[in-house]
Amino acid sequence: MKLTKNRIILANMILCVALICACGKEEENQKGVTDEVASDIDRQIEKGYDLPVNADEREEAETDCKRIMELIADIYKDVCIGDASNDTLSDEALYKMTEKIKETGNPVRTNIVYSNIENYEQFENFLISCTEGNDGTEIIYEIHFDGSISREKYICDGNDMYVVASNFTWGNDGKPVMSYIYYTKIKEWKYTDKSWFCYELCVPELPEVTEIVDGSCMLRIKPMTDENRKMSEKCVLGIAYQGNNLLCSNWDTDHMEDLDYNGMYEYLYAMKYQKQFPSEDYPDGIPKDEFERLIMEYLPITAAEIQDYAVFDEEKQTYVWAWLGCLNYSPTYFGTSLPEVTDIRENDDGTITLTVDAVCSMILCDDAVITHELTVQFAEDGSFQYLGNKILDDGISNIPEYQYRIIRE
Repeated sequence: MKLTKNRIILANMILCVALICACGKEEENQKGVTDEVASDIDRQIEKGYDLPVNADEREEAETDCKRIMELIADIYKDVCIGDASNDTLSDEALYKMTEKIKETGNPVRTNIVYSNIENYEQFENFLISCTEGNDGTEIIYEIHFDGSISREKYICDGNDMYVVASNFTWGNDGKPVMSYIYYTKIKEWKYTDKSWFCYELCVPELPEVTEIVDGSCMLRIKPMTDENRKMSEKCVLGIAYQGNNLLCSNWDTDHMEDLDYNGMYEYLYAMKYQKQFPSEDYPDGIPKDEFERLIMEYLPITAAEIQDYAVFDEEKQTYVWAWLGCLNYSPTYFGTSLPEVTDIRENDDGTITLTVDAVCSMILCDDAVITHELTVQFAEDGSFQYLGNKILDDGISNIPEYQYRIIRE
């Protein structure tokens, strides 16, 4: 009996030692895991993206966005609910939503081209304060064409700036649903003299990723004038800087030989008819009369000059046309620039000269890659012709050489 008791005592001692050792090892493992997690967080903070969003920030974003979406719910339902064919909202609906949110006093914008930020003043004050080394926060809302709402909360600590960005969409039950939220450091930013907030987010970089991730963002803070917006929409938005060189070369009525007429045709077609050029209807090229008539409507040029300057098939009596693709176009960041009219000058001869900035939000993050003066002549019926373009300050040397879509012999 005594022997058995001793064995029990020994067994208990061994068990206690084992438990103590196990507990120590578990604590060591837990400490190792904790240290590893802390190290991962430190590395992520250093990289600046995919930063952890704390519970308070997430709750604040959810509360704010649900409150905002409740304000516009009736407008959204009138337009979209029950109409499966309505994938996007009209500009009119977006502007109605903007006016509703504007009443809250928050800065708000849409992703309609050239649209202004409502209640922009407080966001501008925030940026100016940050440039002076002060800390603070500011929130801006954006309404998208699908009716979803983005909320960007910018946080400045007096030195660095961060953004907590979230997006809410409408669920099948008509209630707001969070689609994402992320917290990112802004690598660098500036508020330009032309009222653009330009910044670059921290993003994965090579060799961590195999392709360049663009973290560039731009917001126009001070609004465009109504007149500048109308001229931008009417005269330059449809042409822009990709696939033709009407706005990115120097020319006038005495020097029109270097314009890419075969390239510009589809853009002039879309401007006139408000629809995409139906290339499938022209497998053998664009008929002579049809091509020349449209070009001469927008440019002071004769049919004979067009035949001389453009790529023309005399045998078929058609003008050659080809899609812009990898075989005839090398993509450039400049090509994605948005033309923005910043000044309008009436000339003594009745013509109008538009000062235009090429605003590039991709990679370059530049509010004026080039600035050029575009001269146009308006008729009484509202139609107009392009009369010339002049790139200022030798800006043409800062952009890629133009690549003609079809090689001219």
